[in-house]
Amino acid sequence: MNKFLLPRFLQNLFVLFALFALANVSYALDMSKDQAVGPVVLKINGKIGTKNTADAAVFDEALLDALPQKSFVTETPWNKGPVRYSGPLLSDVLKAVNASGTNIKAIALNDYKVNIPMEDAKKYGVILAREMDGKKIGIRDKGPLFVMYPFEQFPELKVSKYYSRCIWQLQSISIE
Repeated sequence: MNKFLLPRFLQNLFVLFALFALANVSYALDMSKDQAVGPVVLKINGKIGTKNTADAAVFDEALLDALPQKSFVTETPWNKGPVRYSGPLLSDVLKAVNASGTNIKAIALNDYKVNIPMEDAKKYGVILAREMDGKKIGIRDKGPLFVMYPFEQFPELKVSKYYSRCIWQLQSISIE
């Protein structure tokens, strides 16, 4: 066996791990420094460790775009047939603000409120959908943010308890 083979293998492995680590942090926002320049589409307050305003963390489209985007196709009671939803993972948004509570109080533009357990964000890969079938979701179509669960991946979620957590026209979150 070549005496240089194992060290080169270890070097390559180290480079691979370093690239993987960089890929995972390259999207990380520094909400204490990153400011919303455009119109605010999401405000998060409550038990958060990082803010970019005096009392909250606010996101515009650009800050949400800076997070990795996830897509999945699922059927819901609100659409005829399957729809591809895309947007950042709710867990990534919560991580960006260092959320530390156990409950997410989600509030819509019309003041509709719903509680979402914090564990749902990671357990189910919930997204803040910003697109439906590749098109930005407008206010008239339940946007600009629509909390969406991957119902096809977890059929046990296809019950009213989880459908009611799919708040549309989301404008703010309070971490409790």
